[in-house]
Amino acid sequence: MRIIRLLVWKEFLQVFRDPATAFQILVIPIFQLLILSNAATFDVPRAAMLVVDEDHSSVSAQLIQRLDGSERFRVVDVRPNETGVEAALLDRDARVILRIPHDFERDLVRTGSAPVLLSLDAEDGASAGILQAAATAIMVDVSRDLAAAHPGSSREMQGTVRAGPPLDVRSSNWFNPSANYKHFMVPGLLVSLTTIIGLLVTSQNIVREKELGTLEQLNVSPISRGQFLVGKLLPFWLLAMTTFTIGMTVGVFVFGIPTVGSVPLVFLSAGVYLIVALGIGLLISTIARTQQQVMFVAFFLLLLYLLLSGIFTPLESAPRWAQWIAQASPVKHFVFIMRTVLVRGGGLADIGPTLLGLAVAGVGVMLLAVRQHSRRAD
Repeated sequence: MRIIRLLVWKEFLQVFRDPATAFQILVIPIFQLLILSNAATFDVPRAAMLVVDEDHSSVSAQLIQRLDGSERFRVVDVRPNETGVEAALLDRDARVILRIPHDFERDLVRTGSAPVLLSLDAEDGASAGILQAAATAIMVDVSRDLAAAHPGSSREMQGTVRAGPPLDVRSSNWFNPSANYKHFMVPGLLVSLTTIIGLLVTSQNIVREKELGTLEQLNVSPISRGQFLVGKLLPFWLLAMTTFTIGMTVGVFVFGIPTVGSVPLVFLSAGVYLIVALGIGLLISTIARTQQQVMFVAFFLLLLYLLLSGIFTPLESAPRWAQWIAQASPVKHFVFIMRTVLVRGGGLADIGPTLLGLAVAGVGVMLLAVRQHSRRAD
């Protein structure tokens, strides 16, 4: 035990002797969390809307005012005709074009139907779908107001809104009542940053020992392989857990991440998960001989992990073969645990199989890395 304690102390001295390394491990991930949590979002800000109003009626003015006052749209210009409309879309001066035809109010009052044309910049299909749904909802409200003032109308705007018999639809948001996208994104980003620390720093540290020639000295010293590996990996496990703790604190107090479930269960899961990450880092160090090779291998793995983790895009929409490959990503499973416990309030019964799978994977990867390291050392 004394030998392991001395090795751990030696690793901590080596890390904190270089202020840049300590800064990269403990401070930079927090800055990344603060920046990416605000940048990596699918929330749609107020989109620039250009309106072609050929009717110039009170109803068209009410519709424009309602759209401009919403949280989704910002009316940048109202034009009497379609001149320059296509150029506005091409130049990105507007993302949404609304065309209100002649006799819009008259047709709506007399016949209960009136066509409007909504054109969207669908380069980003997800955002376009959100904007279309928001515009449709606003037009439904306007048509209902008009129907209340003119009972003869049928509450229908052809081409945009098809509201059948009036329904009293009441909805509620479970698990994320405020629909705050950060509550979904921050736990995933925290997992990715913790993974980078646990995997990349571990593999680089051991390969650095190879380049300096000190690894051979440690191999011939009177310490066992187990003591050497525990002394090497335990400091980075503690540093990664420290980074995770700071990130959790930032997530709760800065971004208001809910902690519906058990926080100790989250930290237990993080401890198990980091065994997997450290084992993969150790395995990379047995394959690579230089820090440059470590960077290439680690970048390749991290890119696959992040894209197949469900952090940014739902895996349910991916092809079946990609979903099967994603099962091999430990990041995916820890992201599932984080969101299930923190946001949904799940317990050990909900994450037990996933946590057990991570534990088995951690033991397997660690044994494989130790065997590979012993073979290279011999």
